[in-house]
Amino acid sequence: MHITGKLLAVLLAILLETNLQGQSPALYHEPFRPQIHFSPKEKWINDPNGLVFFGGTYHLFFQYYPHDIVWGPMHWGHATSKDRLHWQQQPIALYPDSLGYIFSGCVVVDSNNTSGLGRDGKIPLVAVFTQHDPAGEKNGSNRFQNQSLAYSPDSGVTWIKYQGNPVLKNPGITDFRDPNVFWYLPAKKWVMSLATKDRITFYSSTDLKDWKKESEFGQDAGAHGGVWECPNLFPIAGPGGKLYWALLVSTNPGGPNGGSGTQYFIGEFDGHSFHPSDPKSTTKWLDYGPDDYAGITWDNPHGRRIFIGWMSNWLYANQVPTKTWRNAMTLPRALALRRTEGSLWLVSEPIGNLDHLRKTAIDRSNIRVKASPELSAGYTLHTEGKPYRLHLAMTGDSSFSIVLSNSRGEQVVVGYDKDNHRYYIDRSHSGVTDFNTAFATRPSFAPRIGAYKKVLLTLVVDVSSLELFADGGLTVMSAIFFPEHPFTDLRIVSPRGTTIDNLSYWELRSIW
Repeated sequence: MHITGKLLAVLLAILLETNLQGQSPALYHEPFRPQIHFSPKEKWINDPNGLVFFGGTYHLFFQYYPHDIVWGPMHWGHATSKDRLHWQQQPIALYPDSLGYIFSGCVVVDSNNTSGLGRDGKIPLVAVFTQHDPAGEKNGSNRFQNQSLAYSPDSGVTWIKYQGNPVLKNPGITDFRDPNVFWYLPAKKWVMSLATKDRITFYSSTDLKDWKKESEFGQDAGAHGGVWECPNLFPIAGPGGKLYWALLVSTNPGGPNGGSGTQYFIGEFDGHSFHPSDPKSTTKWLDYGPDDYAGITWDNPHGRRIFIGWMSNWLYANQVPTKTWRNAMTLPRALALRRTEGSLWLVSEPIGNLDHLRKTAIDRSNIRVKASPELSAGYTLHTEGKPYRLHLAMTGDSSFSIVLSNSRGEQVVVGYDKDNHRYYIDRSHSGVTDFNTAFATRPSFAPRIGAYKKVLLTLVVDVSSLELFADGGLTVMSAIFFPEHPFTDLRIVSPRGTTIDNLSYWELRSIW
């Protein structure tokens, strides 16, 4: 075969445009594509599933439809990472079968081979998940969701469905899904948290195959604006090292700013029942923004519990204006307990190794922001449309706004409203907003928790999202947006003037 000089140049150009993963750089640089958050190469994703660490590798499974960018017959997609920042998408782990679609669930490391699914002395990974039978649902059955198993003999590379599926049959509850399982060492048994309509039912097993009902929780606790989903029960150290249990429960609708949201409860678990510490208190939300749902955690081998959520909202997730892929995950977040206002609160902060993405940095102190009602005034940084992390320490005696904008006049406004003691995100003029009337009709609000003199605020901004962590993660808000051109400027303004005691700005490298 004779190769001309022109053809050779084209071939070399193609080779140069292929990255280390064997993909064209254009694949992860489409309009609105996140640069520091996991999103699929193409098509639809929603809930994170099966978060597990094994053999030095973090696994992220997720609800996936490989044939369209809208929700469809659910599969389990799969991605792996060494640091929970840089991800390599793997082949699909689980496909639908005669028992139904593959809905949400978990993966456990069966170290003692209690299931008997391990072979040749190898520790099996066991997936526990809901199978959703669309034919049964269509025919009016109330038993169309059941729990099944699959196992991996090779550290998560391939998966084999258990021949005895389903292992937990539906007793006649229309919403009977999203199993989350852990090994409860004091009683040497597995414990499952399962979403059952608008409450959580706990089951136990010694072998992951035969399950016994233990108790229910939630009838008189928390928010009940919609169906409960994606529970996650785990131990967590509180102040003074005392052990507590945290229970995450997503609900849709009924979130704090409309549509989807994730609430949490802090309390005690005795192997049979969960008992909240403050059952009569106001509902607590893990994230008050509109775009964090169905999140669960890794059992972190190095200490802190690490959370990741789906960064969208069922109000408009099927309609956001992306073309070849749809939806992404939040940043991984380290969770901890803090006591304030006479109660325990679950705080969230970006994982510490986010600083490994730091490219350039700006540090400033004692910045005086003059009083002005105009959003075009104030202290300005040019961000050039790149992802970044901004950290501010400010006096808490005045309202202020952080304005992300571009030359077209599109903007997202994030701020603190001192008079009403709350944070907010306003994306009403953020770019493309007309794909759904619920997307940008009003700002999102979150209460400020704790009476602190200074406002501590960390903002992580990607191409089409922001995550706000205020006062050490006591208040968290996540929101997506779709500017027609990247936001290239950041301005800090205050109607009455304020002082920025410290400002730290990092530009962040792309993970792709």
